[in-house]
Amino acid sequence: MIPTDGRILGVDWGELRIGLALSDETQVLATPLETLRRREGKRFPMPRFLQLIALHNPVGLVVGLPLSLEGTEGDSAIAAREVAASVTRRTGLPLEMWDERMSTARALAAIREQGGSTRGRKADVDSLAAAVLLQHFLDARRNRVEKSEKTERTEGPEW
Repeated sequence: MIPTDGRILGVDWGELRIGLALSDETQVLATPLETLRRREGKRFPMPRFLQLIALHNPVGLVVGLPLSLEGTEGDSAIAAREVAASVTRRTGLPLEMWDERMSTARALAAIREQGGSTRGRKADVDSLAAAVLLQHFLDARRNRVEKSEKTERTEGPEW
């Protein structure tokens, strides 16, 4: 379980580019951090990833799980789970997988809504997609906690 205080690092998995985002200490806002690149068929760029872990000291990781539109896992999801396992072994940080469907589409839409162009900005799109993914995780977790607290207040203690 990822602690509820401290920065969280979001990872948007891709075959060639891995978008990264970071939350603030209070876990309210996610912002794009960086996009890691890897050559086709090569390993995850672990040295740079570990540098970023050391620099930002996150308390946990959220790795995007690329599911199909039907919610099934294919080759990309299997690869993302393998990377997640490797990252967990190397960092020792708690990790949660999170459905990343439509995160890139949402990032592209956000850029276009602001009148921007995505031409030549694939790295920006990937780190923004990681921020969308991480923000979705943060919002969903905050909503679960708020609902749980509200239920406890309205139902009162069990005697």
